[in-house]
Order: sequence, then structure tokens, then C-alpha cells
Amino acid sequence: MPAEEKLPYLSDDQSKHFRVSSSTPYDRNGDRYWLDYLKINCHPVTDEHVREWPNKPESFRSSLAEYSATVHELAQTLLRLIAEGLGLDDGFFAGDLSGGSTQMNVNYYPSCPDPSLTLGLLPHCDRHLLTVLSQGDVAGLQARHGGRWLLVRPVPGAFVVNLGHQMEIITNGLLASVEHRAVTNTDAARLSVVTLIMPKMECRIGPAPEMVNEATGPAKFREFEFSEFMKAYSAAAASREDVLYYFRIHQ
Repeated sequence: MPAEEKLPYLSDDQSKHFRVSSSTPYDRNGDRYWLDYLKINCHPVTDEHVREWPNKPESFRSSLAEYSATVHELAQTLLRLIAEGLGLDDGFFAGDLSGGSTQMNVNYYPSCPDPSLTLGLLPHCDRHLLTVLSQGDVAGLQARHGGRWLLVRPVPGAFVVNLGHQMEIITNGLLASVEHRAVTNTDAARLSVVTLIMPKMECRIGPAPEMVNEATGPAKFREFEFSEFMKAYSAAAASREDVLYYFRIHQ
């Protein structure tokens, strides 16, 4: 769309239900990232949300509402299966643990003249419970494994599912949050749609009692309200080790 039609939505006010911005709010040494994005509160669909969504193109609001409801349903299915695999009640993650306002990030990474100068997105783990990602057909997502960055190649018609910090804490470290980043390239722009499933802000989170056992050891993290975690995540500029250190129980 023309820049003048997007400018009214340009904002760094994180309380808005729809906004356009660039780079990232997490300041690490003043670095800037090769990224423009839409940030949308998209589920549950409420009149308050919809009033802030653009009405251009004409199909945007209805398409967004349908897509967000369908992805939310998929996420709930995945959470039931994860709970079953862990030996928990299949409704363990329902309710407050996954009932917060679902956020969607539509990330646009233009082609970059010199990828050696910047990343598309800084290394981080998602602060939420579960992430469902449609990464399109251009590679750029990398995940850290064994101290190396591995390219996550796009699979047509498939989603990438990331486990967030809350999943690691609830499972007492059994299911680790995935550290990842986005790299740039000179040849093609990349577009990804990221749907973030999060707890309610007042939800209390800590290792599930069933996850404190001989296999996982004593509780590794203290209990907290999710709102406290969100503040600590911002203060740590999304650094995986720094934010987990704040909530880890140090023997």
C-alpha cells in the first residue's frame, strides 16, 4: 500500500491493537534491524480490536478474524497433544495459561544490500507459551542448536512451531524454549506471519508439580505472575539467559 495510507498506523505504543513499526523495541547497544512489521492483537476478536484494524484492503478485517480464529484452534490442539505427551491432563494448558490476548506479528524483511551489516531480527526466545509461524517461501529463519545457527528451510503448506519461555518454565526445563533469529539476504524480500499464544497477564506460572520429579530434578524456576515476566523480558532486551536468570532458583 502507499506510504501515506500506512503512516497513520505508525506507532511504538504497545497498547495499540494495530500498529506499524520497524526494527525492534529491544535495544542492544543501539543496534537497528532490517525489518518492518505489523503488530496486531487479533484473538479473541472484539469490537475494540476491530475498530483499530484497517478497513483497507476491504477484505482485511474478515480475513484476519478468520485466520486468527483458525490458528488459535490449531494452537489449542497442539497444546492438548503436548500435555498428553507430558503425562498431564489434556486440558492443562487451557484457561489462563493460553487465554491471554493472542498477538500476531506480520514481519516484512526487504532485500538487504549488505547482509553483513545487520540481521532481520535479533537472537531471542519468545516470551509467550507457543508460537505458530507461517514463514512463506523465502528462507531466513535460523534456530540455535548445539551452539550453531541452523537454517530452518521453508516447507510448503507447513507451519513452524516454537516453544516459548513459559513452556520451558512450566515443564521445569524439559521442553526448552527455542532461541532463533532472522537473517537478511540480497536477493528477495521475505514475509512471515507469527501468531503468539500467551497466558493472561494475571496468570501465575511456575513448574507444574508433575514436572518436578526424578527425571527433571527439583524445581528450577520460582513462581511468578506473567505480567512480571513481561517486564523482566523487556528489561533484559529479550536476552534468553538474562531473563531466565531472573526467574531461576539458584541453589
